[in-house]
Amino acid sequence: MEKETILVGLSGGVDSAATAVLLKEQGYHVIGATMLVWDPSLPVPKGEYQKNACLSPEKEDLQEVKEIADRLGIEHVTVDCRDPYRKAVLDNFRLEYACGHTPNPCVLCNSLIKFGVLPNAARKQGIKFDKFATGHYARVCYDEKTGKYLLKKAVDLSRDQSYFLHRLGQIQLSQVLFPLGEKTKPEIREVARAAGLKVADKEDSQDFYCGDYNDLLNFPNKPGDIVTKDGKVVAHHNGIWGYTIGKRKGLGISGQAEPMYVVEINAPKNQVIIGPKKDLYKDTLIATNMSWVCGEPPAEKFDCEIKIRNLHIPARAHVTVQNGEIRAQFDEPQISITAGQSAVLYDGDIVLGGGIIQ
Repeated sequence: MEKETILVGLSGGVDSAATAVLLKEQGYHVIGATMLVWDPSLPVPKGEYQKNACLSPEKEDLQEVKEIADRLGIEHVTVDCRDPYRKAVLDNFRLEYACGHTPNPCVLCNSLIKFGVLPNAARKQGIKFDKFATGHYARVCYDEKTGKYLLKKAVDLSRDQSYFLHRLGQIQLSQVLFPLGEKTKPEIREVARAAGLKVADKEDSQDFYCGDYNDLLNFPNKPGDIVTKDGKVVAHHNGIWGYTIGKRKGLGISGQAEPMYVVEINAPKNQVIIGPKKDLYKDTLIATNMSWVCGEPPAEKFDCEIKIRNLHIPARAHVTVQNGEIRAQFDEPQISITAGQSAVLYDGDIVLGGGIIQ
């Protein structure tokens, strides 16, 4: 029987490298693919900048990837994803910040680029493969009762990345493998170490961009007011995109009776609104641009757990679905519900879907 060919998204990190190792050990024919997303028109950050970021000059990373592929004896290809990445991820990133939102670019990158453009573009380059695999910590299984593919949290919840994958649909899930979903990070480092890979002890990726976000935004100053909830002007800002819900430091205010935080951003009025910590707590959210893993919501009204950001502990909520959006009522108020971030819905360890918080 001919071996299946698996295209592995190879980034130069330990997780993707260990993915290639595991699949090769399982008898698959493995091809490593690296997506090119760095646009040469972007300003290269000066001095020290964030290492191991997804969006960074790729010369050094590509050399590491080539060394990994050579060590494992697998073919390696590069796939140019720069134009769709700029349009789908970077343009949206700038638009959201201009609206006073705080986007999560990794969510869009995964659903549209990494699990969309990359494998499709690879096929257009003439690369033949049966399935696509990445080093994400998540699991996929097929539910015989419903005939649907399920996206699940990783076994190691401290590494779980299902939050970033919630926009994957049935076709994508039917064609992907997540070999790390059942393993822990120490186990993965040992897999890489046993394969003689130098990246076994490489530090994890920390952010999607290697420099200051203002490099990407490149907005001209747009001065406005920092105000209290009753409208009192207490300071000024040079652009609402420099603030996010929950920010406390660098507000340029003093003489307040208690610590003050950014509690709201009003883009139409170009205002940053501040208030005490208690004002950061809300018990409802509205999310739009919904994506459901199984293609549709489980019901018009249902209970589930919701993560409002990646490191948030899922909180119980009652959800109402209407006109393609959801309204969630939490059992207990949650801190810093932020427009632009993703609200991801879970039923235990199963990802139901998610949308963009408004």
